[in-house]
Amino acid sequence: MIKILLLGKNGQVGWELQRSLAPLGELIALERHSAEHCGDLSNLVGLAQTVRDIKPDVIVNAAAHTAVDKAESEPDLARTLNALAPQVLAVEAAKLGAWLVHYSTDYVFDGSGDTPWLETDATGPLSVYGRTKLEGEASVAAANPRHLIFRTSWVYAARGGNFAKTMLRLAQERDKLTVINDQFGAPTGADLIADITAHTIRQVVRRPPAQPTADAPAAADTRDLAGIYHLVASGCTTWFDYAKHVLAQAEQAQAAIKIKATQMEPVPTSAFPTPATRPHNSRLNTTKLQRTFGLTLPSWQVGVNRMLEEILA
Repeated sequence: MIKILLLGKNGQVGWELQRSLAPLGELIALERHSAEHCGDLSNLVGLAQTVRDIKPDVIVNAAAHTAVDKAESEPDLARTLNALAPQVLAVEAAKLGAWLVHYSTDYVFDGSGDTPWLETDATGPLSVYGRTKLEGEASVAAANPRHLIFRTSWVYAARGGNFAKTMLRLAQERDKLTVINDQFGAPTGADLIADITAHTIRQVVRRPPAQPTADAPAAADTRDLAGIYHLVASGCTTWFDYAKHVLAQAEQAQAAIKIKATQMEPVPTSAFPTPATRPHNSRLNTTKLQRTFGLTLPSWQVGVNRMLEEILA
């Protein structure tokens, strides 16, 4: 039975990972204020000691500095959480021969063009958040050959706040909504990310039999599966069309909410200035992930509709 260390258990993805990883083996799930072991990514010494004490076969790091705008005013903390802590985890995992699963972002790209980004495309982050996440990727890959780095985008979950809930709330308060229409991506559920993570872990931790036979030959070196993968739902939309879809589904479901907004106006990103620059093109090509692990990623509407059924019930 394998032992899995999960960090960031109470985040959107971390919460779903507790469910998806539990059947794989012994799961030790930590959050920032965990008592028995250090789960605080800002405590690099304590983090290293946690790995040494637990001696996991797999580390899944779902913790990060994800407040994109706030990162602009606290770059040192963002770098500690997004780059230095993952490096510590990678170094300690390598000493154990353990796998490290780490999550990154479309913000490592500059958002130009309209073609879905490949894993091999040149990066060019526009923000502190993007730069620190890119540094984290490089640190993990350099420190541990057994790594899976999943770049994702537009992550949501039924638990906690999300864009859909915000649109539903505003649509009940206002006559008119203005929504950005020049950023493109795929809303991706935390549950999908967690399920794909569990699926890939099952494949990379396969172990050869003690005595290979004709019926049970030695397994291939699973380090060949290591690398960076793009993990998002299929398809593409804008925040404007995403909002239209959410409100249409709410009306179709005849939910017990009264939509007041009768108008929706598409606006450019410049209409909502923010400290951190947002990429316009967040499309990610997922061909590598699907081919390598034998997966089919559902359309973004499938996950969003399921989430809406839950929150509108």
